[in-house]
Amino acid sequence: MLQKLYEIIEPSGNESSKLSSVYDIVMLVSIIASMIPLALKSDAAVLTVIDKITVAVFIIDYILRFITAKIKLNKGVKSYFLYPLQPMAIIDLLSILPSLIPINTGFKVLRLFRIVRTFKVFRSFKIFRYSKNIARLANVLKKQSKSLLAVFSMAVFYVLFTALVMFNIEPDTFNNFFDAIYWAAISLTSVGYGDITPASEAGRLFTVLSAFVGVAIIALPSGIITAGYLDVLNKEKDNQ
Repeated sequence: MLQKLYEIIEPSGNESSKLSSVYDIVMLVSIIASMIPLALKSDAAVLTVIDKITVAVFIIDYILRFITAKIKLNKGVKSYFLYPLQPMAIIDLLSILPSLIPINTGFKVLRLFRIVRTFKVFRSFKIFRYSKNIARLANVLKKQSKSLLAVFSMAVFYVLFTALVMFNIEPDTFNNFFDAIYWAAISLTSVGYGDITPASEAGRLFTVLSAFVGVAIIALPSGIITAGYLDVLNKEKDNQ
């Protein structure tokens, strides 16, 4: 009985049963629905009902996963003590508690952890035709991790360097060094909100130069990933 229940909530094979597919859909819909009250500034009764229903679904899901922990962790009775300490189990619990305990409104942000659960549902969802592409992309990111880390380090250094230079060029423009870092990051990504802008000619000239360099740095990860992806595709074609 427990094995059958486990296969419904945690399908492991390439083919999942109709019951597991229905379970996945119910959970996915519940997760999305549970976010609606957080996206609206309203205390309407219907939103309260949605929250209570979705929380009930999450509680049932947590109980089912708990009673099948012995199969999942395969550590006998010890599994029931270890399961609540699992990362996803903690996230499940954090997504439920804010709706059960009358705590400060600010803590309701914990329910945003339900978004993470969406990835768990998608793992067993019937989108297997995409799994090969996802695995291929993950492989590319793993192979190019050193290059991507080098670009990230360069970007961080660039942000700190430009922030330091601009903070000294225009000390009156920035209230503190963090504002300068914020400006540098926005300039690096070429977003340009316009809330903090240089006032002097030297500051504007430096902004133009830093923007050009920033565009080049931002473009590097795209080139690295694209080159790695094409390399993997070419190797797969050669092996066929």
